[in-house]
Amino acid sequence: MSLQFERIRDTNLHYSFHSGTKGARPIVFLNSLGTDFRIWQGVADRLPDVPKLMMDKRGHGLSDMGAISIEGLAQDVADLMDHLGLTAAIICGVSVGGLIAQSLAALRPDLVAGLVLSNTGAKIGDDATWNPRIDAVEATGLEPMADAVMERWFSAEFHKTKSAQLTGYRNMLTRTTVEGYAQTCRAIRDADLTVSTRAITVPTICIGGSEDKATPPELVRALSDLIANSKLEIIQGVGHLPCLEVPEIIAGHVNDLWRPLNQ
Repeated sequence: MSLQFERIRDTNLHYSFHSGTKGARPIVFLNSLGTDFRIWQGVADRLPDVPKLMMDKRGHGLSDMGAISIEGLAQDVADLMDHLGLTAAIICGVSVGGLIAQSLAALRPDLVAGLVLSNTGAKIGDDATWNPRIDAVEATGLEPMADAVMERWFSAEFHKTKSAQLTGYRNMLTRTTVEGYAQTCRAIRDADLTVSTRAITVPTICIGGSEDKATPPELVRALSDLIANSKLEIIQGVGHLPCLEVPEIIAGHVNDLWRPLNQ
């Protein structure tokens, strides 16, 4: 996939777009807090040769900062999809990426043919959850909390057997800017998509991890209960980022949703 940049409203966004088979239904990937779009590469590589878009949201990866809200991040996705001529896509979002995907479905339903909502909810946490983390990161940076974040991101088995990968993903987290991380935390804290998510009618798969300490299975189950006819999949033995722990399983679920919608 080529690495590209585009000025979207007030912010320069970094993205990767693979054009794939002409006329095939596109797939869009939205990443989590403290990561960049590379977390989806293992999933994207296992999917058919179709148009695929991965992007760094504001304050993450190689994208600029700028004002951050969930609706504003969804508008960034919409504007970039418009720029690339993408419509009626499968939108895959993990964690805050799942919030952005839900917001996009409300903001621009023409862009969304189906949703894969991984390790997310219609509302994630509250003031008591997020304010201490925001205060801590602004006071001392990401390094002191990095080990605790890794405990939420990955299963115990991953910690035991994937030490090199764990170090790499820890580096990805700690190299995120403090401003980008803190502002995204505020955006998550302030977002409650319960009403708009209840109105979603497109085919949807909600995915959780049995060892996810950030968005536990009961939160994902509550999300699935909000969306009529959605499918719930709880993957055993994985944490908050199954796109990294078990990309082959996530790719299978994405393909199961994509295949009938591409006919």
